[in-house]
Amino acid sequence: MNASSLSPQGLAIDPNALNALKYSSGVAGEKGDKAALKEAAKQFESLFMRELIKSMREATQKSGLMEGTGSDMGTELLDQQMAVQLSGLPGGLSEAIERQLSRQITAGTVQDKAATGAEAREALPALTPPSTLGRQTGGPRAAGFVEQHSDAAAVVSRESGIPASFMIGQAGHETGWGKSEIKHADGSPSFNLFGIKATGGWKGKVAEITTTEYINGEPRKVTAKFRAYDSYADSFRDYARLIGQSPRYNEVMGQLDSVKGFATGLQQAGYATDPQYANKLSRAINMTLALQRVNA
Repeated sequence: MNASSLSPQGLAIDPNALNALKYSSGVAGEKGDKAALKEAAKQFESLFMRELIKSMREATQKSGLMEGTGSDMGTELLDQQMAVQLSGLPGGLSEAIERQLSRQITAGTVQDKAATGAEAREALPALTPPSTLGRQTGGPRAAGFVEQHSDAAAVVSRESGIPASFMIGQAGHETGWGKSEIKHADGSPSFNLFGIKATGGWKGKVAEITTTEYINGEPRKVTAKFRAYDSYADSFRDYARLIGQSPRYNEVMGQLDSVKGFATGLQQAGYATDPQYANKLSRAINMTLALQRVNA
């Protein structure tokens, strides 16, 4: 049996298909069957996307006259089909899952035997469990944030080459999906989505706030000055200028085809002091990619 014998629809409908999938992905890794491993990763993503769509629908669903068993069944089938269609796209979660499976197979953590659904999910520790996805991202807040800033990010992306999803994901992480934006003392917005500080030759407006910095690995509360703008579009543009024109971020601009590479590059370049910044940013960008596909 190999991973390709399991259809994406089968996995999206039946989570227990993870048993056979994990078994077949392990065998595929041992035999060097990259195509089978890629298919396994795609099907894991299909299940993940189905749970994401379900959680988003439940968070926004309202009661109405059309509710009932028939309506629920139709909605479930639609979610399943959508999950399949959104899986396996370039730059998506399946590529990260494939790398993770490959590493774990190499390390011997994926055994040549059937496993329970819970054990199969443990093969993907880098992914946020679907059951906690809504709580960790703010649920509908994240979806609203992505939609709100899509146009501005798309314009700056065309100008700079930095993927819009990377910028929106980072802005979402820095602001808690808009919940913790930097504000002036009078409560007015600074429009600073990326936590860029007012250092060096900055001559524009400034917002001064108390923030958390990691000093020798320990979190500390400090007062710092941050750049302020006239609009969110200005924030995206200034961020792209900083990343694209500063020699400090040359390595980052060489990683625009990799979520993990981009996030790791920013951390290594000292964009933030949080030792877990790359991991947190990667999750935020992947969340943005998933939300964009659901809304496409």
